[in-house]
Amino acid sequence: MTHSQESDDQTTPNAAAPKSSEAPKPAPSQQVTPASVKPGPVKPSNIRPAAPAQGAKSEAAPAAGGAAAPSVTPPPSYATDLEEARRFARVAEDGHVFVLIGGEEHPVGQYPDASADEALGYFVRKYDDVVNQLLLLEHRVAAHAPTTDMNKTLDHLAEIVAAKGMVGDLPALEERIEKARADVAQLHEVEKKAHEEQRAAHLAEREQIVAEAEELAGRDPEKVQWKQSSQRMNELFELWKVAQKSGMRLGRGTEDALWKRFRSARTSFDRHRRAFFSQLDADHAEAKRVKEDLIRQAEELSTSTDWGRTAGEYRKLMAEWKASKRAARKDDDALWARFRAAQDVFFESRNQTNAALDAEFEENLKVKEALLDEARAIDAGKDLGAAKKKLDSIRERWDAAGKVPRSAMQRIEAALRQVEDSVKDAEDHEWRRSNPETKARSNSMLEQLQDSIAQLEADLETAKAGGEKRAIKQAEEALEARRTWLKTVEASAKDLH
Repeated sequence: MTHSQESDDQTTPNAAAPKSSEAPKPAPSQQVTPASVKPGPVKPSNIRPAAPAQGAKSEAAPAAGGAAAPSVTPPPSYATDLEEARRFARVAEDGHVFVLIGGEEHPVGQYPDASADEALGYFVRKYDDVVNQLLLLEHRVAAHAPTTDMNKTLDHLAEIVAAKGMVGDLPALEERIEKARADVAQLHEVEKKAHEEQRAAHLAEREQIVAEAEELAGRDPEKVQWKQSSQRMNELFELWKVAQKSGMRLGRGTEDALWKRFRSARTSFDRHRRAFFSQLDADHAEAKRVKEDLIRQAEELSTSTDWGRTAGEYRKLMAEWKASKRAARKDDDALWARFRAAQDVFFESRNQTNAALDAEFEENLKVKEALLDEARAIDAGKDLGAAKKKLDSIRERWDAAGKVPRSAMQRIEAALRQVEDSVKDAEDHEWRRSNPETKARSNSMLEQLQDSIAQLEADLETAKAGGEKRAIKQAEEALEARRTWLKTVEASAKDLH
């Protein structure tokens, strides 16, 4: 197997550590957690798998941006076979060990008082320790772990390899370290992009909080639901504190600018709220003063017995009450109770008085019902004079009877007017019948109609004699109309006699 070939089938056990109790112990390997970008094949040809490294984890650390990386199998621990390692080293009889690089020897160190294999194994284990640290880092890259300390680790490993204090394929290991450095740079770009996206999302979240706070502060104070809006503003403040405490840092300039806007919105909102409630308190105080004055007026009117006028005054006071602003809820309810109580005193007194009057009016109604029956019995057609005297007597007794209940007033008065109208119609008819002037006009009209009918009859005969159809038709129609009119006039004339 050549110097550049990879060792894929090495199965020789690890060389035993020096058995002499005086031999120095190998330096402990540096512990590194797993990581991202899938590693390529391990190039050092003198490496073979052994038991898993002590303390290796079965899960990858969180990837950049806070998201959990997929589970990654921990890297195996590698150990270089001594037979393979001899290709890269020479051990002198005095325990000095030299590493071969490009055909040249470089002194590594001395491991005295030990066999050649023990001396070689000691410096091979230094090489294996670097390889294992590199594998752990490659697994961290593959698992997208944070790249914070990866370049520092690679610098440390490169420094160790450059010191040539170990035995192994150092050029291949250096090449592998540079490859890992490129992978780390690539992962760092992925991290940077994820970080920027996360920062943009967090910035948008902060911007949304500020925008909503500014929207609340910019509303018309007269239309704001202050209880709900104040609660929402407090919720936004809590969201701000949570985002500031546990969210991503946005940079002092950005955070200060956002906080200034948010603080300004809260200050404006609180100023509007205080001004609104201050004005509301003033409005409540003025409303209370106005309503107390209305109550005073209502209480002064409560003992009045001028029922109609006072009821009108109470209607005016009620209209003013409805037009006035509301006082504070607790005050407004109490003020209304006092105002209503003053009205109740007046209207209760009026109702009691009206109840007594209603009992009296019911008796008056009975009297007028009897008078109405008497009036309906009048027959003006038989004896107009007697009918008029009877109606006059009924009217006098009707007025003396007094008022009736409001519910019966219209019905009872309308019934009496009906009797009065029938008597008046009879009187008018009698006057028309006996009026000389009317009789004279009726006789004159009869004569005129009779003369007109005689003339039309003559005209009809003339038209017939001449055979004039149109003239005949006109004469017949005119004659028919005059005869109908004559009958009407004659009937009216009979009524006058």
